[in-house]
Amino acid sequence: MPRIDIKKTELVWLGKYDEEGKLNPVEKPGPYPFQIVEAINKPRTGEEKPKQISLYDNWEANEGDTFEEGWKNKLIWGDNKLVISSLLENFAGKINLVYIDPPFATGADFKFKVQIGEEAEEITKEHSIIEEKAYRDTWGKGLDSYLQMMYERLVLMKELLAENGSIYVHLDWHVGHYVKVMMDEIFGYENFRNEIVWRRMTGVKGNVKEGFPHITDIILFYSGTGQILFNQEYKPLDSEYIKKFYKYKDEEGRLYRKAGGSRPEHYRYYLDESKGTPVSNLWDDITNVQAGAIEYTAFDTQKPEALLKRIILASSNPGDIIADFFCGSGTTLAVAEKLGRRWIGCDLSRYAIHVTRKRLLEIENSKDLENEDRKYGKKARPFEILNLGKYERQLWQVKTFTGKDESEIIAEYLAFILKLYGAEPVSGFSHIHGKKGNALVYVGAVDSPVTVQEIIDAIKDCKQIGQRELHILGWEWEMGLNDAIQEIAKGENVTLKLRIIPKDVTDQEAVKRGDIQFFELAHFKVNIKTEGKQLELELKDFVIPHTDLIPDEVKDKIKKWADWIDYWAIDFDFKNDTFNNGWTSYRTKKDRTLNLKATHKYDRPGRYKIFVKVIDIFGIDTSQVFEVEVK
Repeated sequence: MPRIDIKKTELVWLGKYDEEGKLNPVEKPGPYPFQIVEAINKPRTGEEKPKQISLYDNWEANEGDTFEEGWKNKLIWGDNKLVISSLLENFAGKINLVYIDPPFATGADFKFKVQIGEEAEEITKEHSIIEEKAYRDTWGKGLDSYLQMMYERLVLMKELLAENGSIYVHLDWHVGHYVKVMMDEIFGYENFRNEIVWRRMTGVKGNVKEGFPHITDIILFYSGTGQILFNQEYKPLDSEYIKKFYKYKDEEGRLYRKAGGSRPEHYRYYLDESKGTPVSNLWDDITNVQAGAIEYTAFDTQKPEALLKRIILASSNPGDIIADFFCGSGTTLAVAEKLGRRWIGCDLSRYAIHVTRKRLLEIENSKDLENEDRKYGKKARPFEILNLGKYERQLWQVKTFTGKDESEIIAEYLAFILKLYGAEPVSGFSHIHGKKGNALVYVGAVDSPVTVQEIIDAIKDCKQIGQRELHILGWEWEMGLNDAIQEIAKGENVTLKLRIIPKDVTDQEAVKRGDIQFFELAHFKVNIKTEGKQLELELKDFVIPHTDLIPDEVKDKIKKWADWIDYWAIDFDFKNDTFNNGWTSYRTKKDRTLNLKATHKYDRPGRYKIFVKVIDIFGIDTSQVFEVEVK
């Protein structure tokens, strides 16, 4: 019998080693440049210069290391493996605290609650009704693939940690024991600091006949190296303890207890000098978020702010960088913001990014902000919404399609998208790729927005063969394209449908399950009035053409067109650069009204571009640019 050479204790799963027994290296894709989608709470200086037309600026990483030096917090939409790998270039060894709350490999499709209109009608639906299933266990092939997913990301996260940094991984009874052994290997058994047991609920739910009900989660706490930053926290002494032990008074009336053990009898512990009881690893004093609570966002997996406050205070100092790569509804980021920390958040879900953006904006009214006299007052410091955009899609295209050259890869890509759309490939055209029923189909490239000119060329191809319906599939769209091109199509007597290629097409499990939906591009109308340098802009209509793809229980709650809208914002002086949020109106749990009219006064006369962004109840945004002259 051959001798097995065992050199260490480790967890092994399918995919960790190759067929020859060699450890598969963790891929580090990129680094790819981040694209700035939106800047929030960052007023324009007036020194910006218009640049060449582009959808996004690239993040240049030239900000300082403090808020005063220009640091801007970051909310990133994308696959966290690509995001973490791309962050390494500028943040390796710089992040002081990582907290993650990953899915628990239960195989469940997590749901979210859509709130509709001024009455806050709440509908619980799966993420499949929008363009993605954000919290699906996308690895989807069982425990092996879940562990591989976690392993790759934890290895990369370790490289981000500062010398005295810490990582907290929030898990439940399904996978906690597996991930503990995995983290011992990655971070070192000697750097395991604690297993925190959080009693998330006081009552008991579930079928007790199936076993003891689960009312706790675990949080694995590791340091990146032998060094660690740790601030011991204390809980106030309870009244029974005080009554039992602090039963003496001195001549000034101060309560104290006598020393025990070998200390002299006259030694005293004064109640007013006590820090309290050190917080242990059993956290039974923080309850889960309840519906109706101020911080409640209707995410099934939402964690309470008190939980994150304890972690952030214990393992960071003001100004440190906190990161959460499964940020969900944004609890970590909101608490980090209130405690004066810098933060980086990431999520795969567009809807999660939207919920987090609104939550951060609402901090303006929060009463528990620290450093009240800070430069930006009682609101969130400037932050940016970033993504990897076309770079993420380019990587997907290269890894998914195996053609020998670029033309073969593109041909495979086109065939793949057409098949998902239910169309058949056609040849012989320069701007037509397929046919679906009586409609011709054009597929946009992964790395550039569909332009008006591309659609005009496709319309010409349609007319040459007498076809009267054209479907355009695109990832991104030239600004203001919808209204302009629809008028052209009508003039040519061509019925035109613009449909969004959803990010879900890059998810193998979503493709296998048939979850892909190509929604039609929404559009809206505004009314703009000027008087001198004063401008008034009113949102007049918002149209979602793809209502056939939306469940009846959602549509039945829509009473008027504005009910489709959850948020809209305006950049009054767009410079063909990053969308700079200069005005916004959005619905909250407490205030469901939406202000449909905005005003702005310009400093000087001239021609201006106005960028309007509307986000619907599913978190999907629609943008248009308008030009105006003020005198």
